[in-house]
Amino acid sequence: MSQSTTHTSTRERNKVLAAVVVGTTIEWYDFFIYAFMANLVFAQLFFEPAGEGLGQIISLITIGISFLFRPLGAFLAGHFGDKVGRRPMLVITLLLMGASTTLVGALPTYEAIGIMAPILLMLLRILQGLSAGGEWGGAVLMAIEHAPAHRRGLYGSFVQAGVPIGMLLATGILAAVRAMFPGDAFLEIGWRIPFFVSILLVLVGFIVRRSVEESPVFQEIKQTAQQESAPIIQVFRKYGAIVAFAALVFMANNATGYMTTGGYVQGLASRPVDGVPPGYGFDPVGVQLAAFAGSLSWLVFTFVAGWASDRIGRKPLYLIGWVVLAIGIVPLFVLVQTGVAGVAWATIILGVGLGLTYGAQAAWYAESFPASVRFSGVSIAYAIGAVIGGAFAPTIAQALLQATGTTWVIVGYLLATVVLSVIGTLLLRDRTGIPLSIEFEHSGKWDTWKKGDEFVEASPVDRAAHVER
Repeated sequence: MSQSTTHTSTRERNKVLAAVVVGTTIEWYDFFIYAFMANLVFAQLFFEPAGEGLGQIISLITIGISFLFRPLGAFLAGHFGDKVGRRPMLVITLLLMGASTTLVGALPTYEAIGIMAPILLMLLRILQGLSAGGEWGGAVLMAIEHAPAHRRGLYGSFVQAGVPIGMLLATGILAAVRAMFPGDAFLEIGWRIPFFVSILLVLVGFIVRRSVEESPVFQEIKQTAQQESAPIIQVFRKYGAIVAFAALVFMANNATGYMTTGGYVQGLASRPVDGVPPGYGFDPVGVQLAAFAGSLSWLVFTFVAGWASDRIGRKPLYLIGWVVLAIGIVPLFVLVQTGVAGVAWATIILGVGLGLTYGAQAAWYAESFPASVRFSGVSIAYAIGAVIGGAFAPTIAQALLQATGTTWVIVGYLLATVVLSVIGTLLLRDRTGIPLSIEFEHSGKWDTWKKGDEFVEASPVDRAAHVER
């Protein structure tokens, strides 16, 4: 284990965990509020001339557009995160997400300014995608590189918890706003309020993130002058296969998760029964509260997964998780169509599998790449996994439903992504406990290390000699 990591105080580690949880929660709150509104009102407010069916499809496509720009955000944040540090990129991505989210709430609708309304909406969604692409990698490395080696899974699960907590926050605020602004009042003004709430949340996140120290591993990289001049190129040249396998590992979780985090299930359950295609027409406030219960399930099992992966390894935990997730996918829409209680049970069951296949991801990704290119590697793998998984999952689901009239074809699509993620899980090497320091990367043992191997920390004299060479 890196000496710098072992000397991180408990107080500083707790500050880091607070910073990554608060910041990641805010990032994902912003991201989910947009996705929920795209399912609920954007077709009417920004794409009405396209007609009800096509307008809904276009509205859902705008969710996916942001994912296409996540890799660019990952490239930029990864490059500068490996060059100038993890902490600055955390602050920049948070501010970018907060600004773009707030401006969405201030946008005039199509009725007011015509075609410029959907154009501006999509531009702001692109900025959200750039921010989300860079946010996750920085948060992961701040948590994992401060963590003791035997608790990386648990520490990393705090980063992952930002997603279900962000969804809890988004669904809770949206339920409250829909209760205060029922019917047409929600279309007129209520939908804007959750976007404006982002201003307050970002201020809190900014203060917390500015207060933490830089990652000890990056401090070591700077002290030993071991930064890569072009980390992105090195990632694809040396570790391209790892990027591909890691992206596959994320695919099914992201695709399935976006049935709820993308607002698809909530939109389907609360749309009028005679809509195009038919919805289920349940009480929208009740549906949001039901999704809230599902987020709690996801949150609990995210922490369970992080804790368990430190004991049994990342890969075994994931293989168990894929089985549980598949079990949750099969009855998803059968339960949803029974009413608000069915939505709650469907999302609670699904949340178990989502948590088990997400909580250990931060640790597994961080342990898959050496120190000098780690920010670039984890960010790019995550961004590509998001593109092939969740980018257009709600759009694909809606198109399949309109084409076939049955939700069973959506179930088949989600199960197919699980199969691909199982393949990625089997191919990606489990490096639980591998040393993360720049020194270990240059020891010549990175590529040959396997679980159970030990690495003896070099003395300061040996380290200085290594730098001089």
